Amino acid sequence: MSDQKAFQLTIDEQNIAWLSIDVPNEKMNTLQAAFADEMADVFVQLEEKKSTLKGLILHSLKPDNFVAGADVRMLAACTSAEEAQSLAAKGQEMFGQLSAMPFPVVAAIHGPCLGGGLELALACDYRVCTDAPITKLGLPEVQLGLLPGSGGTQRLPRLIGLLPSLDLILTGKQLRAKKAKKLGVVDAMVPETILLDVAKQLLEKGKKRKVKKLSNKEVVMAGTGLGRKVIFDQAAKKTHAKTRGNYPAADAILDVIKFGLEKGMEKGLEYEAKRFGELVMTSESNALRSIFFATTEMKKERGRDATPKSVKRAVVLGGGLMGAGITHVSVTKAKASVRIKDVANEGILNALNYNYKLLEKKRKRRIISKAELQSQMLQMAGGTDFTGFDNADIVVEAVFEDLALKQQMVNDVETHARPDTIFATNTSSLPIRQIAEQAARPENVVGLHYFSPADKMPLVEVIPHETTSDEAVATAVSFAKKQGKTPIVVKDQAGFYVNRILAPYMNESANVLLANEPIEALDKALLNFGFPVGPITLLDEVGVDIGAKIMPILVAELGQRFQGPDVFDKLLNDGRKGRKSGKGFYTYKGKKKSVDTSVYRVLGLKPEAKLSENEIALRCVLPMLNEAVRCLDEGIIESPRDGDIGAIFGIGFPPFLGGPFRYMDALGITKVVEMMNEHAQKHGDRFAPCDGLLTRAGLNETFY
Repeated sequence: MSDQKAFQLTIDEQNIAWLSIDVPNEKMNTLQAAFADEMADVFVQLEEKKSTLKGLILHSLKPDNFVAGADVRMLAACTSAEEAQSLAAKGQEMFGQLSAMPFPVVAAIHGPCLGGGLELALACDYRVCTDAPITKLGLPEVQLGLLPGSGGTQRLPRLIGLLPSLDLILTGKQLRAKKAKKLGVVDAMVPETILLDVAKQLLEKGKKRKVKKLSNKEVVMAGTGLGRKVIFDQAAKKTHAKTRGNYPAADAILDVIKFGLEKGMEKGLEYEAKRFGELVMTSESNALRSIFFATTEMKKERGRDATPKSVKRAVVLGGGLMGAGITHVSVTKAKASVRIKDVANEGILNALNYNYKLLEKKRKRRIISKAELQSQMLQMAGGTDFTGFDNADIVVEAVFEDLALKQQMVNDVETHARPDTIFATNTSSLPIRQIAEQAARPENVVGLHYFSPADKMPLVEVIPHETTSDEAVATAVSFAKKQGKTPIVVKDQAGFYVNRILAPYMNESANVLLANEPIEALDKALLNFGFPVGPITLLDEVGVDIGAKIMPILVAELGQRFQGPDVFDKLLNDGRKGRKSGKGFYTYKGKKKSVDTSVYRVLGLKPEAKLSENEIALRCVLPMLNEAVRCLDEGIIESPRDGDIGAIFGIGFPPFLGGPFRYMDALGITKVVEMMNEHAQKHGDRFAPCDGLLTRAGLNETFY
């Protein structure tokens, strides 16, 4: 195996050099530091033949990817910023040699071309890519708390201009082939069958690529010191509004691109490597990389040691927003046909209309064609009867949070579906064992808890009860993955994991509100802490009525610590369900919202900001951390990793903190216990650290 190389150079009879990339024993091509020696050999061979070569074509021998990026595992071995800087400098040197070849170099791209893969392609004179849906180009390093470290921050702005480059590098977004061609990231987009032929045609030009002339707009806006200053000032303002200062990579990206445009390519590359090295050592990048490794690991797991059943046909019970969203991901991603059953035809029409609007948006953005839209709509059907149930591999129930109704659904499915059909219940708080209580085949009943909106939210909780079969669990996990979700298997208890840790957080935010802190101060404090929405906004989005239903279930199952302050009845009696009723704590007009100050009168409050943002955030977050530890120790979640992923993907726990368990490790368990004890003295026993925290603090243990 040791003689297998990732890079192989061949020269054909037309004097065209072909450099193939095929990393041995890996599904995806990734760039590794160890390849530097291989490339050094390649450059020696090219140097010897340079006078006779027409050019060089880089291509992948993998069937479905070009280069998916640099191997992130290399960074974990770095013990200093200097080591990481050296890695980036090596990559820059290798791509610099490629760029300096005396003959034209073409990258022939099929499949993902991301991160270091795109930086490799940018070092070539020309790029041609396939029009296949799997072909995507981008520099996603910012999502790992990093910046492109092998020339990406310097080459992309010089190729396509400053404005589109900032948009790509600051967001980490991935371009489809058509958009990449439109922006000028690639020179041609062709069917896969002629990719290498077109690459050869680009070589026929026989010339190195000249530096692209910028458009008049780009010259006016970014070609002068003043224009660039305006662009960078605006970009910094926008970026800070999004990151709230929690993601240092975004500021570093702006800094490095600006420096390179002002000081030149050579100095820009040096600075890029330096800042890359610094970012590798930050706690934020470490946390974000841990999420990347965790999700990569989870993709390989089945949830149970059983072979999952194939799901080709599904039924969704309920045509509401949740049912419509589940239908969408089942058809578009899991490639299953779906029949929607609702008590009224109106519900089915609403679900189909919801899906049509989502697909039409994709068609308008040219992500799918009209034919694909029609084909996907044809995979959806609906009715008020039980037609098609006898063909269903899985039935996903998305009806109201009512135990008797859900038990009736189980009975209906067992009556009309096959004996092996899996019944997956989408409940946010009812124990699965209760839903399966009257089932004839309880082994087929499993919880599949989606988060709203189901077509967007990435997490699914898979909840087996005591007698759920391993096959049913494995099938639910497999189906969720095919829907593009990240599933975690959790134990069957009220609230499961995500809602169970969310409840104390929401309860404490209500306590802070009732202590007369203004609504906007509360939401802003948690936004600045790193959550995507504040807790009061979240309650409005989820629905005050839903919160009112969930709390008694949690109190009955788990005890008085889940009893929150009495606000629900007052709000509901005043017609305040949240966004869906047009008012809750906020009033809504289209996408705009503003604090409805009359809610203070309803709750008998006189708002006055007294607490610091940090005090507000800690008061809300500490009870969540405490409950997360209880969930781990009670076996609700199988590992701290699952707890972190569940909190980040389910409720938007700040990704740069790595999740509740990584955050506690970073603070130190002893420090967490001290903070909780201080809060318990000030605000009551609900803050008292749980036994699991006290034990770990005493033994000086960590979660990871």
